Amino acid sequence: MAMIALKVPEIEVRVVDMNRERIEAWNSATLPIYEPGLEEVVGQTRGRNLHFSTDVAGAIKAADMIFVAVNTPTKTYGVGAGRAADLRFIESVARTIAEHANGPKIIVEKSTIPVKTAETIKEILAANARGHHFEVLSNPEFLAEGTAMADLLAPDRVLIGGERTSGGAAAVRVLADIYARWVQRDRIITTNLWSSELSKLVANAFLAQRISSINSVSALCEATGADVDEVAHAIGKDSRIGPKFLKASVGFGGSCFQKDILNLVYLCEHFGLPEVAAYWESVVKMNDWQKRRFTGRIVRSLFNSVADKKIAVLGFAFKKDTNDTRESAAISVCRELLGELAQVVVYDPKVPAEQIRAEVLGRGQENSRLVVASSACEATQGAHALAVVTEWDEFKALDFEAIFAGMQQPAFVFDGRNILDLPKLKAIGFRVCGIGKC
Repeated sequence: MAMIALKVPEIEVRVVDMNRERIEAWNSATLPIYEPGLEEVVGQTRGRNLHFSTDVAGAIKAADMIFVAVNTPTKTYGVGAGRAADLRFIESVARTIAEHANGPKIIVEKSTIPVKTAETIKEILAANARGHHFEVLSNPEFLAEGTAMADLLAPDRVLIGGERTSGGAAAVRVLADIYARWVQRDRIITTNLWSSELSKLVANAFLAQRISSINSVSALCEATGADVDEVAHAIGKDSRIGPKFLKASVGFGGSCFQKDILNLVYLCEHFGLPEVAAYWESVVKMNDWQKRRFTGRIVRSLFNSVADKKIAVLGFAFKKDTNDTRESAAISVCRELLGELAQVVVYDPKVPAEQIRAEVLGRGQENSRLVVASSACEATQGAHALAVVTEWDEFKALDFEAIFAGMQQPAFVFDGRNILDLPKLKAIGFRVCGIGKC
């Protein structure tokens, strides 16, 4: 919404939420999420044609087009628990739109949702909207956290799905014309509603599959003496494969990959495709196994026990350049180390201490074995080992000679993102382990 406000200044954009605290944060000097470049764009547009408000009803009445961007987490209850998307917030928004709409509207799905969700939205609107006409479009987002603003400025593609009717086609043109103000027309793809909804789930599933595939190979590399980075480089030179998403790691995280794959698994089961469901579920199982394997390697290397040993965990966000911790590999690593009675000291440059504690222990819970440090040097002081779990650039530039001198000996490094110069660290005196490296 901030990018639309920046690129199409004659359009008034209202971002509304019932959560007053969240809206106040968006109207403050400190935005509620960290994303490189976002603060500058919001600063240019807020108060001009970008507004943040709790006036949901007023915004619905004033709008010609309504973007629905509510959370669609995995269900934790009832039918489909652990797999299906929880669509109660989508349904609630549809009913709220129907209640307050005062004329025809274009409804745009931005949330990641199961295929056929548009049908649910249309049925709710049709049953409650007092004769007003609505067109429902699907416009999934393919940007990545940490590079979101660059992805919005120059997207690989913009996908818009609509009904194959004259009204649907007209609505698609309205949205396409907005994006065309800064996106090349040949990058704006139009499809039917169901193809657009499914494409988002499939795109994330394919990306996650590549990560799980190279992570499975990393285990074989460790067993055989091969180097996973060299293997990835070699196969990535094949134009049919390409080099992207072939970086071995402790595992993928974030709000999308696991949730979307499990949603895809549930859909396949729902439509009677158990073999397809099992195939995609294996991607998640491999990711979970990789996280357990990383922690297990730490325990084995430290003489099969980390009880009462201090382990520094560098990085907690699921990837660099974001403060998003959802499904972060660091959560599993910290929990398993605590389960082995280790002293775990975490440092992340953007994630607040209370957020780290809440993710690992649960909100309001305490454990004296979990400590949050204010710097990497503080975290590693007196530690038996350090584990890099997020690929923050600052970790590459650390003074490892000073860190080595301040650690217990022998000192171990476990590079869960393969970003460090392991031969250099070995020369300093560290015992080093990367992912897929002997």
